[in-house]
Amino acid sequence: MAKSKSFADKAKGKKKVDHITVKFIKSVKSEKGTYKFNEKFVRLDNISKITELK
Repeated sequence: MAKSKSFADKAKGKKKVDHITVKFIKSVKSEKGTYKFNEKFVRLDNISKITELK
């Protein structure tokens, strides 16, 4: 049985993404004086907005 769609047909139908996803790592100092790192993925419309993250 033959495939109904090829990889090229599947890739052609994909939409372009108008945002980027970056990994945001924030260091937080605890009461004991040690540092903890919080990680999360943030979706941005434009790469220039990366300086606005806190």
